[in-house]
Amino acid sequence: MIYWPCILKLEGDDELICLASEQDFNSECQELIFSDDDYVIDSAGLCYLIESVSGQLIPEQLTLIKTERILTVDEVTYLIRANEFNKAELCLTKIHFSTVSDAIQALF
Repeated sequence: MIYWPCILKLEGDDELICLASEQDFNSECQELIFSDDDYVIDSAGLCYLIESVSGQLIPEQLTLIKTERILTVDEVTYLIRANEFNKAELCLTKIHFSTVSDAIQALF
């Protein structure tokens, strides 16, 4: 079970993409080209790889594959700080969260 909202972390890019729902995931990510190191982090800290599935009767669809990796609140906070550093709008030392869910909710 995926706990929405989620964030998308692209390899080599500090900017995070906020995904409020599975529908947002499908619409935001349809045009992206993914690497094997891109992943989605849900509100529980669970990580998912992105896989493209296509068949004869259905167009290409994206699916999330659960991994064994679970990020801590400190790891998610680090990602959010890097994201905010790119924007240069917040004091990074003041960014702290109690839970992964709180951290992800702060992006919305």
